[in-house]
Amino acid sequence: MFTSITVCLDMFGCPNRCKHCWIGHSPNGNLTIDDLKFLAEKFRPFTSSLTVYDWYREPDYKDNYKELWDLCNSLSDTHEEHFELISIWRIVRDKEYVKWFSLLGLKSAQLTLFGGQEKTDYYTGRKNAYNEILQAIDILLENKISPRIQVFVNKDNIDELPFIENLVISLDLENRCKSFGGKFSLFLHQGSCDGENEKLYDIRVTPDDLQKIPQTLMEYTLKYFDKTSIAEVFGKTEQVLYEELINDNSTASYVSETPVFYIDKEFNVYPNVAPPEPAWLLGNLKTDRIETVLKNYTENKSIAQHTRLTVPLCDIVKSQGNYNSQKLFDKDDYIEYLLNKYCRK
Repeated sequence: MFTSITVCLDMFGCPNRCKHCWIGHSPNGNLTIDDLKFLAEKFRPFTSSLTVYDWYREPDYKDNYKELWDLCNSLSDTHEEHFELISIWRIVRDKEYVKWFSLLGLKSAQLTLFGGQEKTDYYTGRKNAYNEILQAIDILLENKISPRIQVFVNKDNIDELPFIENLVISLDLENRCKSFGGKFSLFLHQGSCDGENEKLYDIRVTPDDLQKIPQTLMEYTLKYFDKTSIAEVFGKTEQVLYEELINDNSTASYVSETPVFYIDKEFNVYPNVAPPEPAWLLGNLKTDRIETVLKNYTENKSIAQHTRLTVPLCDIVKSQGNYNSQKLFDKDDYIEYLLNKYCRK
């Protein structure tokens, strides 16, 4: 028995094809309510605390999002508050959506920018995404929900940061949130280097790029992460991390008593550690027994889990690391990046 299990079914996919998406891109599905019930039935015997979600890419993407929300709650032993992740695609197309948020008590919602219209549309993978984000900000504020803006930064878009600073100031977001007792927040980061974002490795930020961050955006970021320097947010250079880890003989297990599983539209099961890639595959709910899937997880039988458990970290670093690189990483993100590369070699 697990202390708790959270299962997330990719029922309908996502309207975007974001170039930073750590989950990666896969074709959209069109699963049914019976499929969601099937998922819950499979995992329920193995925990007294099951939580079910109908998405792991775009929340509330399907028209029956209210029904799906109620169904997920009825299938779950827990009763979760709505994530601060929302569907920007839906909020500008469905007037009932934001009203529903208000009924659920949502206080803030996250939006993602990459710069101005050209960069944001490009990195979101959908034309007019930037304009819809601006619309969404106004809709949220009109309904007394505070926008939280995250900005993914790389060498291709870091020169757009002054534009974002001016946008935040011109929209008067700080004061407009304060007017109803809300709190505006914004943060910058480079994201982990997996999924689609791994393809942006060559333009990952380096220490010299951090000097280009406008003061206002830096202050917001430090406040959000509760850090004293921007270097703490963006991490260490790959060179420094390489030197730290090249003599590290440790191994590790990703098994948890409170696992989160991603299930794609084909019912393949993956632990929520890295993108749903073959190296992390635990099995398939339609062709494998659930006991086998969970045993593969607890016994570290996926390729990636087995590799991390049996191969010393220094060997993975030596094989896949770049000791000359000045690219910035969080330590755990760097280890996962190297592990994913190692498993594909």
